[in-house]
Order: sequence, then structure tokens, then C-alpha cells
Amino acid sequence: MDQKRLDWTNTLFLAFSHLMAVAGIVWLSLHWNWSIALLAMLWFALCGLSITGGYHRLFSHPTYKAIAPLRAFYLLFGAASVQNSALKWSADHRIHHKYTDKEEDPYNIRKGFWWAHIGWVLFQTPKIEQSIVDDLEKDALVRNQNRFYVLWALMGGVILPLVAGALAGDWIGGLLVVGFLRLVVQWHATFSINSVAHCVGTQPYDTSGSPRDSWITAILTLGEGYHNFHHRFAGDYRNGIRWFHLDPTKWFVWSMSKVGVTRDLRKVSEEAIQRAKESVQKQRAVRDA
Repeated sequence: MDQKRLDWTNTLFLAFSHLMAVAGIVWLSLHWNWSIALLAMLWFALCGLSITGGYHRLFSHPTYKAIAPLRAFYLLFGAASVQNSALKWSADHRIHHKYTDKEEDPYNIRKGFWWAHIGWVLFQTPKIEQSIVDDLEKDALVRNQNRFYVLWALMGGVILPLVAGALAGDWIGGLLVVGFLRLVVQWHATFSINSVAHCVGTQPYDTSGSPRDSWITAILTLGEGYHNFHHRFAGDYRNGIRWFHLDPTKWFVWSMSKVGVTRDLRKVSEEAIQRAKESVQKQRAVRDA
């Protein structure tokens, strides 16, 4: 995989976090605490929503607008997911969409499953042209989180879990389980979109690249698994477009629009979706003829 330089900060932190997650499993097995287990699940949901609804569908693809308190919530719990600042995450993701499956794609599946899943995080990446996120730099909250990212991450991923754990009578469980075990599980759930969702599933809307729709990854990521649709229609605030598609992020964004917290939700027309499906069906008919 080319002559890339190891990113020691990322590599050591990922290794340390996985060790702490193992410690969290041991601690929870020896000191079971329902409050800690429920807090970990709550943190997983809040952080997951902040990545899917915030980092992805609001910042990377401005598919809707949100008031400042919700944006701050996304930035706090997004930082707690330790996947970089919203600005850097969005820049990487926009490059991924622009160059899907090509050399420039940061998590190019053509370089292998494990490269797309986690390998790319372990190596230094070329400096991204900041013009690709000029729109995000106009947001003072996004700029602040990018500048003081470590502080945001420590607050959401360490200090608040410690405090919540202490209130539940187990500050060690708060740190190890709510903080690190939750974090590692979340990493691999998110990473599955870069790896599993580019290998497993169907391609009803576009067959020109690797992205696929998969209900399995949708379960892991609060609805992000309908990846073939997303790559074909990245400007839609939804990933799962049918009533039976599991997409809690879509339901949250839609619900918030009813109370004025979100607005200007963007949706692609049914006609455009149908045309895409028909185009794929014709391509397959010609191929199989």
C-alpha cells in the first residue's frame, strides 16, 4: 500500500483504546452495574447520532439546517467519538465521494477491506485542500471545535463519562465502559460503512462503484447502511427511503423539523429515484442478454 508514513499518534491511541476496552469488558464482568451498561448504550446512541446526523448529513453533506444548540450537541458528542474534528472528517468524506474507489479516496476499498476499515487511519494522509470545506469554516462553532478539538473530545469522551459513572456509583466503569469500550465499539461500527458497505449488499441505484445497500450496516450505524442510495443521492437527508428501512437518524432529523430545531430538509424526487433504478435494471438486462 504505497510508501506511507505511520501516524504514530493515531496508531498508539487506537492500540491504547483497544486495551482499555478489553479492561472495560473485564471490569464490567467483575462489577456488573446496570446503570453503567445503560449509560454506555446511551453514549453510543448520542455519539452515533452525532456522527450520522451531524458530521455526515449536516456538515459533510448539508442536507438540512440546524439551530446552534443542536450543532453544538453534534460537535460535542462527535468529538467524543474521536474521529477527528467535524471540519477534518467532512474534508476526508467529501474527498471520498469525489474520488470513490480511486487512488485519491482516503479509504479506498480497492486497497483492501482492512485498509478501508481501519488501515487508512494508521497512516499519515496528504494535506487536504481546505477550500473543500470553506463553507464549514463560516460556522463559528465548527471553527472552535476544530481549533480546540482535543478539549472537546476530552470533555465528551472522558470527563462527562467519568462524572456520569461517578453519579452511578462507579467512576472506573464510567471511564472504561462508557468511555473506552463504547468508543471502540463505535469506531468499528462507523468503520463498517467504509469497509462492509463497500463489499456486502445490493446496488439498486448505481453500479458504477463499490457502495452497497446493507441492512446489517444500517443496524450498526443508525441508518447509514443504505450506502448505494447515499452515494447516488448524497444530497438527500435520508439514507433509508422506504418506511421499512431502518434509519433512526432520518427519523430524528424529521422529528426535530416539526419543532423548529432542524429545517430545509432536502429530498430527491421519487421520479429521480425511479429513473436511477430503471437505468440499473436496463444495464443488467443488457449484461445478461
